[in-house]
Amino acid sequence: MRAGFALSLIASTFLCASLPASAADTLADRIDAKLRSLEPRVIEWRRDFHAHPELSNRETRTASRVADHLKALGMEVRTGVALTGVVGILKGGRPGPVVALRADMDALPVTEENDLPFRSTARAEYIGQQVGVMHACGHDAHVAILMGVAEALAAERERLPGTVVFIFQPAEEGPPPGERGGAALMIEEGVFADPKPAAIFGLHVISGIPTGRITYRSGPFMASNDWLDIEVTGRQTHGAWPWNGVDPVVTSAQIVTGLQNIVARQVDVSKEPAVVTVATVHGGTRKNIIPDRVQMTGTIRTFDADMRRDIHQRIQTVANGIASANGATAKVTIEEGTAVTINDPNLTERMLGTLKRVAGADWVGVHQRVMVAEDFSYFQERVPGFFYFVGVTPEGPDVEKAAPNHSPRFMVDEAALIVGTRSLAALAVDFLEGTTR
Repeated sequence: MRAGFALSLIASTFLCASLPASAADTLADRIDAKLRSLEPRVIEWRRDFHAHPELSNRETRTASRVADHLKALGMEVRTGVALTGVVGILKGGRPGPVVALRADMDALPVTEENDLPFRSTARAEYIGQQVGVMHACGHDAHVAILMGVAEALAAERERLPGTVVFIFQPAEEGPPPGERGGAALMIEEGVFADPKPAAIFGLHVISGIPTGRITYRSGPFMASNDWLDIEVTGRQTHGAWPWNGVDPVVTSAQIVTGLQNIVARQVDVSKEPAVVTVATVHGGTRKNIIPDRVQMTGTIRTFDADMRRDIHQRIQTVANGIASANGATAKVTIEEGTAVTINDPNLTERMLGTLKRVAGADWVGVHQRVMVAEDFSYFQERVPGFFYFVGVTPEGPDVEKAAPNHSPRFMVDEAALIVGTRSLAALAVDFLEGTTR
């Protein structure tokens, strides 16, 4: 955390402590003070979740701890939403709108390599294999942050104008094959039905940005994600007699190259960026046997709906054309995943002052569009939403070289957690009060 930012926090705390109650007794001030006192507990919660990670749709321990916490705060609590999701409803003592806050709970099939006293040693089964499990994307921080916000807001429920819906979501990373889950299933099961929020806020801790820095983008922020599966079928033969068969390996290699030409040469990337990635190629059993089939999987990332549909069609054309030219066949399956994460421009503009008040005007900046996807987009399709990043890498010359999210060496600087709780709570309160600060 930069020195100037830390000094401003100290000065702000001293000033609030010195002012008469009438001058420093706003709802926002009281909640902010509560969050500062809760910081050690938020850190403790985060470490507990980090040491006990759970994969998508398997977040039973995490959900139980969250539900117990919300019940102890006197909230109306729903459990088992989208299998393991938890929803808490806090009704304020004064009339007002409804706002939702969201945190995702699932971890990843990653074996942790960090040397921490609370490092994960958990293992679980994932797609038929035993794997290490780690909060390699920071969802442990998200859960702890939202638990802290829930406690701070609940302490001031009588002064709170309106209702806050706390959404603890499973399977943001995607449910296991053959299962459903995540934000889409929570919506299907009525998470927005009663009460329906007028807006939703969410955050994500991110590596490579200085601790406590907040970044955002109005409009399209994070890409859509579609899953690509291509099965190439040829005719098996001896590796010494390739002319007696049809080689799906060579055909697949040509398809991989051809798919890259879609983005490089066929779509107007000056309009919007796009990515087509083939990430896995599987085929064959022996060095001297050309196999019958090769299976390829990958992902498609776009920011524009028309470009998304156009790329899907071009993938079909390229794969089938190359396969046909080689005497093989290609079966292309594209499973549409999450939509583009789009921050509502009006909501973003309205709440920007809140973030600047919390983090400091010079510590809030616009982020470039990113190709990773977020199923927070499903919530944004129903109500205006605002999603932002909080940096978790200590400031220094090598901040951009930090291990990224999803790495076995991903680290969270816990000094960022207080920025997460204060910003998320402030967004909720300012929205409910209809103010910008």
